[in-house]
Amino acid sequence: MNFRCFDTLALNFPKSGAVIVGANAHGKTSILEAVCVMVRLQSPRSSRLGKLVKLEQSGFGVAGNAWGAELQVNFGSRKGVEMKVDDEAVPRQSEYLGLGGLIVWMGNDDLELVRGSGRVRRRYLDFIGCQLDPAYRDHLNRYNRVLKARNLLLKDRLLREPEIAAYTELLIKHGEFVSDSRRALVRMLNPEAVKAQHQVSACDERISIDYICGSGDDLAKSLEMTAERERRLGQTVVGPHRDELDLKINGMAAADFASEGQQRTMALSLKLAQGELLQVQTGEMPVYLLDDIFGELDPARRNALMSALPVHAQKLITTTHIDWMEDEFEVIQMSGIGSVHPAGR
Repeated sequence: MNFRCFDTLALNFPKSGAVIVGANAHGKTSILEAVCVMVRLQSPRSSRLGKLVKLEQSGFGVAGNAWGAELQVNFGSRKGVEMKVDDEAVPRQSEYLGLGGLIVWMGNDDLELVRGSGRVRRRYLDFIGCQLDPAYRDHLNRYNRVLKARNLLLKDRLLREPEIAAYTELLIKHGEFVSDSRRALVRMLNPEAVKAQHQVSACDERISIDYICGSGDDLAKSLEMTAERERRLGQTVVGPHRDELDLKINGMAAADFASEGQQRTMALSLKLAQGELLQVQTGEMPVYLLDDIFGELDPARRNALMSALPVHAQKLITTTHIDWMEDEFEVIQMSGIGSVHPAGR
């Protein structure tokens, strides 16, 4: 209800999945986005839930039957996020997330994973880490809050060193957990991404993923060494917020030397690797949300991607046409499922 461009909308998806077909700007992506919000309490398209509220409304609601339970998420500008499972209120987001499932989002803008800023790649790792380990989400949120507070202190003309020192201790505690977790994630993702690249590219493209820690080998020592620079710039200059991934194809930087086709394939491989890692580590099959990614792929890569997706996973796919598709899915036509606000997002 009141989500993006929809007043109300109700859909049933088969266990195997469905293809949602329609023209651009008709709300296809919003349907997948609603699933992601219901399951993971976040959107891959916006960092603020308030932006998902339908124009001129004060909040939205998303609910669904999934994994043997009825999940419900309500958001309002005053109350924030409210969650229910089987009509029972769940006060903590971590508790709600622990009762839900896993998501792999594959979108047309995944190309930014390869050639965009480091922030995109950090968010990719964080989305995996938060699904694998509730403690990761807790440490990441605490790190970000401490980082913000510490930067405010560093910007103050009258530096309060005891307070900065106190926040530095917390920054180290939570930052080291995040860095260690990301390092382990990249180590596990690498072989899965290599395997996926071979499946989708249908040629011998060697890819590699290396973790570049934004705090070096020791966050505490790095903070000591950069203390003077921090005070001069008024911000924390080392830590997980500066982490990066070094992505290479055939030994060369993917962002600089790979063709657009190779970059798109590598982005797909990173998402396929995410899905495989989630399944292996948890024993649960993720739901795959594929948002309009086929228009930029040639027919061979389209069908190679479909073959690479787990057979038993539920796949919800949006596309403008299905002439190329070989697999049999239930097709949902956007023209027949509800009214769309003309200024809808």
